[in-house]
Amino acid sequence: MKIKLPKLFHKVSHKTGLAPGSLVYVGNGREEPVKINILDYDGETSEEVEVSDLEECRRYLDKSTMTWINISGIHDVKIIEQAGEIFQIHPLILEDIMNTGQRPKAEELADYFFTVLKMLHLSEDDSSLIMEQISIITGNNLVITFQEMRKDVFEPVRKRIREAPKRMRMLKADYLTYALIDAVVDHYFAALEFMGNKIEYLEEELFTSPSDNMLQKIHEIRRLLLMMRKSIWPLRETINSLTRGESPNFSQETILYMRDLHEHIVQVIETIEGFRDVVIGMVDTYLSNASNRLNEVMKVLTMIATIFIPLSFITGLYGMNFQYMPELGWHYGYFFVLGLVFTAALIMILFFKKKKWL
Repeated sequence: MKIKLPKLFHKVSHKTGLAPGSLVYVGNGREEPVKINILDYDGETSEEVEVSDLEECRRYLDKSTMTWINISGIHDVKIIEQAGEIFQIHPLILEDIMNTGQRPKAEELADYFFTVLKMLHLSEDDSSLIMEQISIITGNNLVITFQEMRKDVFEPVRKRIREAPKRMRMLKADYLTYALIDAVVDHYFAALEFMGNKIEYLEEELFTSPSDNMLQKIHEIRRLLLMMRKSIWPLRETINSLTRGESPNFSQETILYMRDLHEHIVQVIETIEGFRDVVIGMVDTYLSNASNRLNEVMKVLTMIATIFIPLSFITGLYGMNFQYMPELGWHYGYFFVLGLVFTAALIMILFFKKKKWL
């Protein structure tokens, strides 16, 4: 079972000395072009297009319909700068968008609500977890999402909007933000299922045929759980602040949905904590088994050494080169000593069995 471990920390040393709000991409190097999708809808119609230039998004700013702009790829500084100019996004917010090591959080600004969260999804071969940062800006009839990768995790939300009844499409930006966060949290449960299967497999291997690199495998699982906890725990406080009705950008109806979402996040965190307890117990079990195996080996070696102590004494005694030893001239002396050796060994083995040491 080989697990690809995502990075827990990203290098930020190249930002040292720069002014606040300086745009520098912090994350894994990427070369794919940025993808821009627009979904504009209301209770009657919906329009979905992919554009190559952010300038084409300007015509949606003054529309009364609900507009969702998704930007896949945050490694292009020029695109992020252009987004800040078109949508009037503060430079510090743009800096947080490009910093993939940003802690999940939510900020209330004058014209929009900013949310950062971590997305966890499986790789294409289902062999590893991939962590991606997602930033959401919620404005008036406008939601802008920034994804680190081109892998689209929001297609179920798009499908719901396309096929949604009129009432749902009349809901505003706050509900769309909830739907996007809910899609991310749904992927957390898929990640938990992945981790649960890995832990179950590891437990079975631990008790049936532990390998030499078992401790390394357990460490990999612990590191993944640490990464998940670090990515999800702050989101609980973020959603909890929204459920208290502290943001004017979220209606009371959406806050009810947020409360349900908060319960799901708490469930995810509790499951992660349970997994961590299991893994810590696996470490203790592994060390205990290793100690028991070592004790068994030492026990066998000690018994062998104990049996050979009197045998060494007997053979050493009759191996002395004195001229006048009675048994040295005896015709059956060799067979007598040999029988004495085997008898002593047999007596000690029977004694060990009676004491249940063997």
